[in-house]
Amino acid sequence: MSSPSKAWDVARAPVDTVTTAVLPAINTPGTVPVPNSPLKPATDPTPDEVSIAKAPPPAVGLSYASLAAAVAAQDTPREMDSELSCLAGAVYFESKGEPLSGQLAVANVIINRTTSGRFPTSICSVVKQPGQFSFVRGGRIPAVGANAQYRTATAIAKIALADAWADPAPKALYFHARRVSPNWGKARVAMIGNHIFFR
Repeated sequence: MSSPSKAWDVARAPVDTVTTAVLPAINTPGTVPVPNSPLKPATDPTPDEVSIAKAPPPAVGLSYASLAAAVAAQDTPREMDSELSCLAGAVYFESKGEPLSGQLAVANVIINRTTSGRFPTSICSVVKQPGQFSFVRGGRIPAVGANAQYRTATAIAKIALADAWADPAPKALYFHARRVSPNWGKARVAMIGNHIFFR
């Protein structure tokens, strides 16, 4: 989905020998996991890993111990292209209080829509499509100040665009809050945090 000129592209440099299995030694900040890394992740779960124990595993060949570790390893680019910015904004406004796996599922719904043939083909067009996301006003995404939740949303967007973690709601094209019942008649894919995802 990405090309080398996109802001969300991340380096996939090979890892040389390392004597300890410390996550920052596996992947430096701003990178996605190195495929076929000889390093093994730590086995003692941290509190973050315990809280997201039901999150899906990393994509095949990638080596983060948890989605939280993958998020922590991403840097926030000084400048983002419009697609990354639109996706990060959507993740922020739609799911900032959700578990990381729920935020990733929201990002993947938007990406899945771009390839479905039923929605526009760019991320910004999907996000700004009338009637789809309530935070969009007049075709514009509200500005977001620099804060920890937006940094997380940006990291989740980068991970989703790089396909660096398995989609927790595979092939989902729709989601809604658990508090509503739209009776869509669509196949339910997952329930993560306060959202239900559908195909």
